Amino acid sequence: MAEQALSGSCLCGAVRYTATGVPKRFYHCHCSRCRKVTGTGHASNLFVEGTLDWQCGKDRVAEYRLPDAKRFANSFCVTCGSRLPRYVPEFNLVFIPAGSLDDEPELRPQARIFADSRSAWSCTAAELPEYPAYPE
Repeated sequence: MAEQALSGSCLCGAVRYTATGVPKRFYHCHCSRCRKVTGTGHASNLFVEGTLDWQCGKDRVAEYRLPDAKRFANSFCVTCGSRLPRYVPEFNLVFIPAGSLDDEPELRPQARIFADSRSAWSCTAAELPEYPAYPE
């Protein structure tokens, strides 16, 4: 996949960003943490190998790290509460909540992960593979 520049923003417009790099993974995650942080049946998360640049509002971005979680954190706008991306240095990845994007990524969702944690009322999509946890 080719490098892509993806721009996004929060609901109130106070925060704007651009993630530049190669989209690597795009998953719908049904784990309980993603359900709680989104208030929905799953989170749609895009992972881009590259950089994250804040166009405006970086001072409006807060992060909550779940104390007992190895990889889970939630970045959000302190004004409107919209989820926002975060850079994960140990993997050189930008974690992007796909709903925050203003641009269309070239990569489409590849799978549903943590499907064993899916709520009975949550949506399903037969065209996507499902994994009980992270895929290999």
